[in-house]
Amino acid sequence: MNSPSLAPITLTGHAQKEAWQNNVLPAVEQLGTEVWSIPIPFPGNPMRYTLSYLLLGDGDAVLIDPGWDSDAGLDHLTAGLRQAGLGLTDLTGVVVTHFHSDHLGMAARLRMASGAWVALGDREVRRFTDADDPDLVLRTHREELTLWGVPPNRLTEVSMDHRSLIHLQNLADPDLRFTDGALVPAKGLDLRVVNTPGHSPGHICLVDEPHGLIFSGDHVLPRISPHIALDLPWLANPLADYYESLKLIAFEDEMEVCPAHEYRFTGMQRRVAQLLEHNRQRSVEVLQVLEAHRPATVWDIAQHLTWSRGWKSLQAFSLRLAVSETASHVVYLRAQGHDIDVPVTDPDPVVR
Repeated sequence: MNSPSLAPITLTGHAQKEAWQNNVLPAVEQLGTEVWSIPIPFPGNPMRYTLSYLLLGDGDAVLIDPGWDSDAGLDHLTAGLRQAGLGLTDLTGVVVTHFHSDHLGMAARLRMASGAWVALGDREVRRFTDADDPDLVLRTHREELTLWGVPPNRLTEVSMDHRSLIHLQNLADPDLRFTDGALVPAKGLDLRVVNTPGHSPGHICLVDEPHGLIFSGDHVLPRISPHIALDLPWLANPLADYYESLKLIAFEDEMEVCPAHEYRFTGMQRRVAQLLEHNRQRSVEVLQVLEAHRPATVWDIAQHLTWSRGWKSLQAFSLRLAVSETASHVVYLRAQGHDIDVPVTDPDPVVR
């Protein structure tokens, strides 16, 4: 994925990378006296786990990205807290980088157990609520996928179902909303919020300058290029947002980056350069497909693109991600002035 002309990042989470390569859960790690990394299992997903981070202040204990909600996950979190000398009831705050189940999932359970507040960025949107009609939501979702060219015989496979929708509707609502530049309200901590939309409408990163740490959520990962989907109607041009957000977070190169998946590293500026190059090359590939194959739909474009394990390997949720990511490139290229006659939104694409 990474261009050989771009400088590589520097690995710091050696034990985490070894665990990743061996397909096992990494150990709980203490990153200095006041910061802990606690892995939470993400069952049935190639990402395997979410790296949750515990920060200890002056009587306050804040958890970043508590992970997927499960009994096993709670057991792992409880054991990690115990290593740090805490119990569930000692948590005072839960900060979530974005509204995805493998980050926000356990927040409701932790709030009930500890009374801790739950916070998200002020621009993050709840995709579905209890008030939404499930049948209408699912029908609209299928219509969007049909517009993108998903064949009728693959619609059921690719579409969201009632079970996944109910799960999203049951995720916790935040008690607090953080604006860009805000400090997390915890005594003894100096944790600054940076708005980084792209992977989601209101994704945030957290900068801890005293400890030299950047908690990057899914915005910047060491190996994988984060998924940038066209998630209507919240983001009109998510790839453009992502480019701007990458530039905002690449303010220095020596702080240790603590992502929500894989392993820690230094070299944020270097990694941002790689991600920018990767996505720009993907847009070039989309243009090449348009020129060579004259595709009529987003699906037609996607099946001609390069995928790490090949197009035919993509199924169900992974296939939906591939198509929505392709749609985001189409929207971005249109905003850049390219005349692309492929339907993306109904009736007309909204770009900026």
